[in-house]
Amino acid sequence: MQRFIGAQSSLRSCTKLRSLSALSQPPLGSSLADPFPTLFKEPSPTADTSDPNLALRHDVKTMGAILGSSIRSTAGNAVFNQVEQLRSLTKAWREGSGSLSDVQREVRKFTNHDLLKNSRAFAHFLRLANVAESHHRVRMLSKSDSAASTSAVRALPDKPDSSGGAISSLLSSGAATADEIHSALSTQRTELILTAHPTEVNRKTLLNHTAKIQKFLAEADRCREFGTKFEQMEVDSGLRSSISSLWQSDEVSRFKPTVQSEAQRGTLVVSAVLWRAVPSFLRKLDAEMRSALGEGRGLPLDAAPLKFGSWMGGDRDGNPNVTSNVTREVALANRIEAGKLIMEDLRTLHEELSITKATEEVGKMVGGETREPYRDLLKIIMSKMQRTLETIESDLLSVRKGLGGYDYSGGSSSIYLDTADLCKDLAVVHRSLSETGNATIAGGGLSDLIRNLNCFGLTLVPLDLRQESDRHEDAMDAITRFLGQGSYKGWDEDTKVAWLGKQISTKRPLIGRGTWRKESNEHFFTPEVVEVLDTFEMAAEQGPGTLGAYVISQATLASDVMCVLLLQLSAGSDSPLRVAPLFETLDDLEGATETMRKLWDNPAYMGRCGGKQEIMVGYSDSAKDAGRLAASWAQYETQEKLASLGREKGVEVTFFHGKGGTVGRGGNPATFHAILGHPPDTIDGRFRVTEQGEMINQNFGHPAIAERTLDIYTAAVLAERFREEKVVSGKWRDAMDRLSAVSVEEYRGIVRGDDRFVKYFRDATPELELTGLNIGSRPAKRKPGGGVESLRAIPWNMAWTQTRCNLPTWLGVGSAMGGALGGEDRETIIEMYEEWGAFRTVVDLVEMVMVKSEGDIHGMYEDALVEGEGKELGRVIRRKMMETEDALRQLTGQEELGSENALLKRSLGVRNPYVDCLNALQVECLRRLRMEADIGNKAEETVLRDALMISVNGVANGMKNTG
Repeated sequence: MQRFIGAQSSLRSCTKLRSLSALSQPPLGSSLADPFPTLFKEPSPTADTSDPNLALRHDVKTMGAILGSSIRSTAGNAVFNQVEQLRSLTKAWREGSGSLSDVQREVRKFTNHDLLKNSRAFAHFLRLANVAESHHRVRMLSKSDSAASTSAVRALPDKPDSSGGAISSLLSSGAATADEIHSALSTQRTELILTAHPTEVNRKTLLNHTAKIQKFLAEADRCREFGTKFEQMEVDSGLRSSISSLWQSDEVSRFKPTVQSEAQRGTLVVSAVLWRAVPSFLRKLDAEMRSALGEGRGLPLDAAPLKFGSWMGGDRDGNPNVTSNVTREVALANRIEAGKLIMEDLRTLHEELSITKATEEVGKMVGGETREPYRDLLKIIMSKMQRTLETIESDLLSVRKGLGGYDYSGGSSSIYLDTADLCKDLAVVHRSLSETGNATIAGGGLSDLIRNLNCFGLTLVPLDLRQESDRHEDAMDAITRFLGQGSYKGWDEDTKVAWLGKQISTKRPLIGRGTWRKESNEHFFTPEVVEVLDTFEMAAEQGPGTLGAYVISQATLASDVMCVLLLQLSAGSDSPLRVAPLFETLDDLEGATETMRKLWDNPAYMGRCGGKQEIMVGYSDSAKDAGRLAASWAQYETQEKLASLGREKGVEVTFFHGKGGTVGRGGNPATFHAILGHPPDTIDGRFRVTEQGEMINQNFGHPAIAERTLDIYTAAVLAERFREEKVVSGKWRDAMDRLSAVSVEEYRGIVRGDDRFVKYFRDATPELELTGLNIGSRPAKRKPGGGVESLRAIPWNMAWTQTRCNLPTWLGVGSAMGGALGGEDRETIIEMYEEWGAFRTVVDLVEMVMVKSEGDIHGMYEDALVEGEGKELGRVIRRKMMETEDALRQLTGQEELGSENALLKRSLGVRNPYVDCLNALQVECLRRLRMEADIGNKAEETVLRDALMISVNGVANGMKNTG
């Protein structure tokens, strides 16, 4: 299982942090004087033993030395010396005694194989640095918990961003009573949706090696306190062996992953980490509630403050590889994995519960008196669960052989298809134990299993379905033409809504099942339409909890939502999935309120939605469309308006936040403050958000970090419910409107309005080459051809991240902020930054990205790859970057951005020289690939493409994100 990579997001100022160069930049062979670098070396007499990062520095230095030794012994001194020379040149540039031209001249001397070997060396060092930082975060969490446990009996830390601290703060401030907090925690729900877009660039083989390395670091910590000399030798030996194996492994994915393999890999975190981490955290939350709120106010056993879902296998938007049969297959595979986890826990309970005393309720279920009533009842449950697994495995085999689907919608008494049925049987055991004086035993593994069932169910992670609105319109158009009612696509919106409402009310299928698959009807139903209708048929066959929401991308009209609801009903769904329109672009966000008003004014729709509505807010495409600042304000206002309209119409609105890992795609490493930065009264205990790509690994790859992540989410949603938000004044709103207008004008003026931009983007970044790398099952574009508008937000951001430009996040911000600070809005903007949390969050996130940006590095790409008038545009872009930095310095009052963050400085001080090298190597790979495109030497091209892929991987590891 892949482990958490990275303690916190790195930040860096655009100006060079030259004073950091000596902080911790070990040459890869810095300890080669000692042929056996060890984790157990005593600190130097001059070392500051009070430094909390001393152990981290030692781990990084030791592993770097081991890597250097491995390079030298397997690749030779020549490669090792190249690596050291290149690192020295980038270090000299950062210290002001060298230039990037020196770096570029050096890599020009390299052969293609040299580029590959050097890329591997620097990428592996950064990978090891991430492992060390990940382990150090676990180490510090453990120390923090230990310190807290010695001062007070607390299950959770008394920190503002912990549930323990949030409860204490609410009680002490009088913001909420014990009963109110108990009610809130018992009913709130945070749902984390795992997605697998092409952002996780690390091959599974490498992740397995790094997981092993992290285990050795953990074992070293134990051995320092309790281990023998022999045990310490074994740890050192194991670490050297693992790093050597890592260095000698192929890090390039040779095949594009299938949707099924992506889904399997993406949900591995559940079985490897979350199946134990979730009940462990909930046990602590229960104890904290009982301690702080009163013994009778623990977390109810059936409460589900945390849920997980997935898009892997269900998201078909622009991905033709996700078919109805693929979704069937992934859903069944998830059920099988859940069943295996449940069976393992049932066997453990069967082994433990040898107790002879039980209630009559248990006796009736097992058929009379018995010596071991709990074991006998668990045998019945296990037998039914085993039949369930055998049925699902048989169905999966049939689906894979193309022998047809299955229908779980009607349920079954002989197997478990509904989580509620299994929970009901286990509740009998729990109730009996509690009533016979065994409440402590009931609160152990049995309670953990029941809590897991309430979190993951029998389906592991319910799959959301997602599809573009025009695909549904095409399907409905085919149906109306088949029925002789004309072309649905030719109707105006009012006609569509009226007709859809009438059909929804009739509750009759529009056409017979399978009509669309008959050859005689193929002139009505194209293959694309058949696949859409097959998907709705598949959805109707699924058992309870298999699927989550049906998300409509590019939704703009009420008919988009009603169309999906009707297609579900027509397919025979008795309990249709909730339909969530996704509002993405600036225009979509601004029109969302009127769209939903028309929808909620429709009696037929309101009769079916049950007074509840999920609405997805797209952060990625809105930022790509309008820039981060304008998109943030549009998202804020749209949520305010929709929540208010929902209250007016009596609809409970749940917002689903489609955020990526990068700030340009709505991500925020400071989760607690990000949640509190949402508009007031828009969460109210219900928070749904995507967890994407490498963020799954960073947030949930290690049990301790997973628990901490769950704690932060829970605390934030609780605190948000009772916060007293400062009223956003009309003056602030007017200022935000002006900032947004200036920002979007500059952003679109360059991205859309400058004829040079598309060519510049493709020349100055690795965008075209990224589309050919095997890092995701989904195509990089929604539609072939086209410009930036057709490009998905992920490769768009990924390309800019690789070049260290990060343009999507900051473009437009400098012009807007600089103009405001130099004009009449100056005092207002400063006041907003100091007093308005949501605004400060946006500014601080842009600052974080600016600190990670490097105009000179981006210029290196331009010098080597861009010709003609594109170079002038590049100079404009870098000037805008500096204007943004200047404006942010004025607003935040800092001489150097990021100067108040010590963690930022430490992390970038270690990483930058190595990432700089990878950027230089990547530029040269791109130059040669483009220059040698017509040579036809496939072997050399493969070497260059491998080097490019590894450099992409390395930069992503160095920057802690891709796209």
